[in-house]
Amino acid sequence: MRRLSLLQFQTRHHGTPPFRRCAAKMASAAASRRHRKIVVVMGPTGCGKTKLSIDLASRFFRSSEIVNSDKIQIHRGLDITTNKIPPRDRENVPHHLLGEFDSSESHPEFTPSDFRLAASLLISRIHSRRNTPFVVGGSNSFIYALLAEKFDPESDAFAGPDSGVCRGLRYSCCFIWVDVSPAVLAEHLVRRVDDMLGSGMFEELAEYFGGGEWDSVSRRGLRGAIGVPEFRKYFERKARGDWTAGDDVAERGAYEEAVGAIKDNTCQLAKRQRGKILRLRDSAGWDLKRVDATAPLRAAMAGRNTAELWERQVVEPSVKIVNRFLMGD
Repeated sequence: MRRLSLLQFQTRHHGTPPFRRCAAKMASAAASRRHRKIVVVMGPTGCGKTKLSIDLASRFFRSSEIVNSDKIQIHRGLDITTNKIPPRDRENVPHHLLGEFDSSESHPEFTPSDFRLAASLLISRIHSRRNTPFVVGGSNSFIYALLAEKFDPESDAFAGPDSGVCRGLRYSCCFIWVDVSPAVLAEHLVRRVDDMLGSGMFEELAEYFGGGEWDSVSRRGLRGAIGVPEFRKYFERKARGDWTAGDDVAERGAYEEAVGAIKDNTCQLAKRQRGKILRLRDSAGWDLKRVDATAPLRAAMAGRNTAELWERQVVEPSVKIVNRFLMGD
């Protein structure tokens, strides 16, 4: 897949028409946007959002396309570290904004405003093909930026209880919130980090740090992916030769410190994500349909077959929710 900068993406999908014609087209699109439907699959990291979206789009709603709303997965690179779904597992479902953008010094971070523009253009194109957009990801700041009728890029809607959250939506939305008991999710996330390390995460990070792309104090864009700042100290010390030959204890200690920080920060991220979802539900009044994935996740950690449980407790309720939404006015 050809990788695009933000400017290249905008030019390819929107062209460069004269201002007046562009404004007229956008006004016309805004007038009909409310009647166009999108499905949003949200939830904290590790809850099963990606699996559910693939199940829905590949088996039940085949005229669907997935728009990634994870702010780290938008960037190219570190596929294991950022937990991108590999092409072989996408079941031929079209995916957009997944590993499509290169960080650069001039544009190191893909902002909520960038996402609002890029995802809006994609959704328009998906609708023009008479397909249903599935917006899927854990970055609630991106979801809010895309969907809020009145979005202020200078204001953080999640900054605190007094920050304003817009209730109005730009689209007709079906929200599926995949929720998991915090205790069960935390245990799963700790194990998932170990699985990712076993799948090549450490080797991927070693190559990344060896390439020099990380040599910046910035934590924006891909540099902010959980795993990069945590392992930075380890690889800096290794590059300086802080460990003498055979000093396995010191090096192992630095490694374990980095892994522990990754696990802690991943669990903290999940807590923040859940808090933002509750804010969208309670303060903004968005109609989030909660689907509980605790039992299948607990069964998976116990080594049991979870296919039937996942189908009954997560997939089937979600299919009913989406069916009612798409069949309604």
